[in-house]
Amino acid sequence: MRLFLLRAFPALFLFSCSLHPVARIETPKGNIWFSLHHQTPQHKKAFISLAEANYWDSLCFNRVIPNFVAQGGCPDTPEGFGASPHLLNPEFHDSLRHVYGAVGAGRDDNPGMQSATCQFYIVQNRNGLKRLDGKYTVFGQVISGMDVVDSICNAPRNAQDSPLLRIPTKISIHRLNKFKIQRIRNGKSG
Repeated sequence: MRLFLLRAFPALFLFSCSLHPVARIETPKGNIWFSLHHQTPQHKKAFISLAEANYWDSLCFNRVIPNFVAQGGCPDTPEGFGASPHLLNPEFHDSLRHVYGAVGAGRDDNPGMQSATCQFYIVQNRNGLKRLDGKYTVFGQVISGMDVVDSICNAPRNAQDSPLLRIPTKISIHRLNKFKIQRIRNGKSG
């Protein structure tokens, strides 16, 4: 039967076998899975590179604001990422908006709107954050684990919006076919 399907529908077989990078953020509150957008190749490449180098494994969600974002990746230094040599030019696309679950690249107020490769945030506002469109690069979309993001954003925090208890991250990249991605979306894995 499998050979018949392969001969009859080769394109379907190839499409189902092609692998797509998907990120998993492991936290004490659960896992967050998100896809990486092909429209933002530089941000995608930088995120994969840092994840595969285990960059975030010693860091945590450092800024959490209910009905706004959960943000992570800030180095534990007084200057944060301000002096980072790893800045990316913006990759804005009309099709990539700050909707609930969008994953974006953090940045400071630099005039070129360049992203810090180490900073990321996840939109937790259910209505999205249209005011950020065209100002910050959206490079991913959560496919499973928004309940975890909601829990992170609602964690007790201090006046600087840092969680009172650390919420560490461990980020890994998984190359999955569309069927495994759909299983994660359906809550069957993760």
